[in-house]
Formats: sequence, structure tokens, C-alpha cells
Amino acid sequence: MRIVISAWIFLALCSFSAAFDPLDPTGNITIRWDIMSWTADGYVASVTMNNFQMYRHIQAPGWTLGWTWAKKEVIWSMVGAQTTEQGDCSKFKANVPHCCKKTPTVVDLLPGVPYNQQFSNCCKGGVVAAWGQDPSAAVSAFQVSVGMAGTSNKTVKLPKNFTLLGPGPGYTCGPARVVPPTTFLTPDRRRKTQALMTWNVTCTYSRFLASKHPSCCVSFSSFYNETITACPTCACGCENKNKCVKSDSKLLSVVGVNTPKKDNSPLLQCTRHMCPIRVHWHVKQNYKDYWRAKVAVTNFNYRMNYTQWTLVVQHPNLNNVTQVFSFNYKPLVPYGSINDTGMFYGMKFFNDLLMEAGPTGNIQSEVLLQKDQNTFTFKQGWAFPRKVYFNGEECMLPPPESYPFLPNSARKTLAGPLTLLVSLVMFLFF
Repeated sequence: MRIVISAWIFLALCSFSAAFDPLDPTGNITIRWDIMSWTADGYVASVTMNNFQMYRHIQAPGWTLGWTWAKKEVIWSMVGAQTTEQGDCSKFKANVPHCCKKTPTVVDLLPGVPYNQQFSNCCKGGVVAAWGQDPSAAVSAFQVSVGMAGTSNKTVKLPKNFTLLGPGPGYTCGPARVVPPTTFLTPDRRRKTQALMTWNVTCTYSRFLASKHPSCCVSFSSFYNETITACPTCACGCENKNKCVKSDSKLLSVVGVNTPKKDNSPLLQCTRHMCPIRVHWHVKQNYKDYWRAKVAVTNFNYRMNYTQWTLVVQHPNLNNVTQVFSFNYKPLVPYGSINDTGMFYGMKFFNDLLMEAGPTGNIQSEVLLQKDQNTFTFKQGWAFPRKVYFNGEECMLPPPESYPFLPNSARKTLAGPLTLLVSLVMFLFF
């Protein structure tokens, strides 16, 4: 018995640590269910999904929300969303419900639907921005009219087994919990109203549940070394190795090759790493009080455009960022006093869209950082990031021993006038 309990505790701790993100410790998606009015056999509720994750957004084809009814509830109608299936509604004669399934699956409506089908913060195809990137777009909502559900706080039963796809697996939702009713201000802000009943559901993300392999990798280079440290071989797994496309393949001229598949299956360019995304960090220049790094993100997936992308970098010198060129930048301070993590994201209508693989499938920026004279050094890989995330997914970094090393006059392989000049510059500036 003791062994069984210990094993259960171990698995629980593993699941918790798998869902915990040290760079975004409070990040989650909270689903709020507000009952706004009672009907003859149920209620009308406003369902709001808030993405409180700082740098992980929900991209196309958007979120999918599901649950299990506690009794024999049906959905009479919806505004701002729809269920994917109606189910068996044969027992209803006059008015036929929108959905009669015990386990409905709900998706957002697409942009451009008629106004009488729209609801506030709806109809974005399920795309929800990250909280740190755009809080105003980090919300999605719809209205649902539920029947056969009870008509008071004591007779209504909370739905169970909530599931969230965003758009793929990775999210785990806890049980619905009754919370104090949500309050609302009238448009003139002079009167406060409140929901008749409110419950919340919290969903957290785990990369281990989303995929067994990373979805991006990182490569390094520097001005002081000719070595280019490439992404590790098969960094993202090599399942697509037999289906990849060479950059000069005639298949790329076929109409429809860039059309996404329903299951989001990628069509990757043939590479050693076989990753959809590669992030390259190049130490570009060194000044007396400053240094400059260049960041490039390349898309190797012919079927994916990355909208509202985010790039998170953990580096000890990001507390002294002076200027970022052609990207937006926001520091992330998850622990108050430690400012070593920052989020890069595109400028609207300029480079907030990372195109599919090809000539336009890359974006670039440069970062100017001020040196900390007490701790600054280029030795032992200091100039390279500790962690890199793209769209909330941690990228695989090369092994530390392969980083471009700082030239040393003691190395015989570095003899020569050019090496002496580089060493002299290093000596003067460090």
C-alpha cells in the first residue's frame, strides 16, 4: 500500500513539474462561465476564455473546447461559437436544439460572420494572443443557452471533464470551481451588476503532453570564431525525414503545396535538424561599453505561416538591453528581482507574420546591449542564450562544448597575423 501511494505521489509531482514553466510560473488559460439569466428550463451563460500566458498564444486553426454535461443538458443556441456536431436530437419535436451531445465540442466562429451571430471578443477563428504581447486580444468569448439544466444556483450542476486543444494537445484542465460572481459595469460606468452564478476552469500547458520532440532548434556563430555551431542532428526528431522536400525540388512549384492540412501535418525542407523553426544567434560586434547580437528566425515548414509569433530568450545581459532593431521587445520578470529574460515579437503590419519556408520565410533583428563591467566576458559561451522559446515551445540548444570559443593565443591553430589582431582587440576590450 505504501509503495502504491509513493508511486502515485511521484507521478503527480512529475505531472506538476511537467506543466510548470519557470519563465512563466503563473501562466494559464482560465475559462470563466457566467450565468447571466434564467430561462424556463435552464440558463443563458457568457463563457470567457482568458489567456494569462505571457508568451504562449493560440494560433490557427484556433482553440477547441469540450466538456461533459453533469445531467441531460442540451444547448438550445449559441452566439459567437458553434459545436462541431449536433448529436441525436430526435426526441425534440418543435424546437430542435443546437446540440444534444453529452460531450459537446465547441469552436470559435470565423471572422466576417453576420452581426446577429457575433458576440464580444468572438469570431477570430479561435486565435488568441499571448497576454504579454497584446492583453486586449488575449481573450475569446461566446454565449450559450443551456436547457434541461436547472433554474437556480442549487439545481444547476457544473460540467465536468473540460478539455482544451490550442490547437493541438498540451493543455490539461482542472475541475470547474464555483467562485464569487463576476461583476460588470454598465456602459456609463455608474451602475454595477453581477452574474447570477460563476465558475472557473483553469488549464495549464505542458510541452511533454504536446509533443515528444521539440519544435525548434538554435544555432550559434560569432565574429571572433569561424566556427558555426549548427542545430543538433534530428533536434526535432526525424519522423519527417522521408517526406521532406529539397529546396530546389519541382514539387514547390505545384499549386496548393503551401495549403495547410486538416491535421496540421508539416511539409518540411530537408535539413539535418528537421525542425520547422531554427533560431540563429550571432554575436556580431564588440565595442568598449556595448556589444551587438543578431537574431534570425527561419521557417522550414512549407505549410505554416506563423502569425503573432513570439521569441523568448534567457540571457544574463538582457537586464541591460539598450536598443532592439525591427522587433518589439518586452522584458519578462517572473521573479521580481531577476531580469534576465525578454520576449521579442513582430511589429504589426511589418514582420508580425513569419511566412512559410522559402525566400521570404525568415525574419531578422539586432540587439544592442550594454556591458556589465563587473561580470562581462565572452568566455565559456557567456555571449549565448541559456534558453530560447519560440511560440512558447522550448527550442533545443547545441551542447555547450560545441559553442564558438574565444580565440586564445596559446592555441597553435590560431597562430597568424589575423589571430594576433583579434587577440589584441579582445585584450583591449575585455
